[in-house]
Amino acid sequence: MEEAVFFKCGDIRLSGLMHRGNRDRAAVITHPHPLYGGDMHNFVVETVSRACWSAGYSTLRFNFRGTGQSQGEYSGGVEEQDDVAAAVSYLTETGCSQIDLAGYSFGAWVCALGAHKYGKINRMVLVSPPVAFVDFKGIASLPSLAAVVTGSDDEFAPPDIIRAMIPAWNPGARFHVIDGADHFYFGYDRELEKIIKEALR
Repeated sequence: MEEAVFFKCGDIRLSGLMHRGNRDRAAVITHPHPLYGGDMHNFVVETVSRACWSAGYSTLRFNFRGTGQSQGEYSGGVEEQDDVAAAVSYLTETGCSQIDLAGYSFGAWVCALGAHKYGKINRMVLVSPPVAFVDFKGIASLPSLAAVVTGSDDEFAPPDIIRAMIPAWNPGARFHVIDGADHFYFGYDRELEKIIKEALR
């Protein structure tokens, strides 16, 4: 079960859904682009959440600023990094000592952009980082990156481009390509859930 929660990020309040599983292990889950309808209720975000629950994690999925009941305004991925940092802090304050990040699409970009701001992150999982849609060139080392997932038919996160970038991010990260899946993973949620669950073990 998830419960509605609110937490502060500077002068604004963000809305989220918290699942309390393992007290020590938790994951912050970020959603796709808010200007294109992305929010914490997205199908892929929900799939990632289920994978985390199956692995015994507590989870916090939340709406970026300006989305749903979250206050503030969209800032092009800049202040959204502060939103992720606030979510991590909120989990820390609830007693979680081991925190992972799992971002999908725009959310994956934000997680990667602000990786240095989030303190000690245990593992990071990126689902369909949109390398053909936004600029990932300034992102270098991601020491906590454990896995990257995309679909073979994902036009926003093409496997060939991601494969070329992973050595700079983290050469030890696992790369999974789901054959037949596009950016939205309809019909491939079970395969995605299995990959995420294994990445968190």
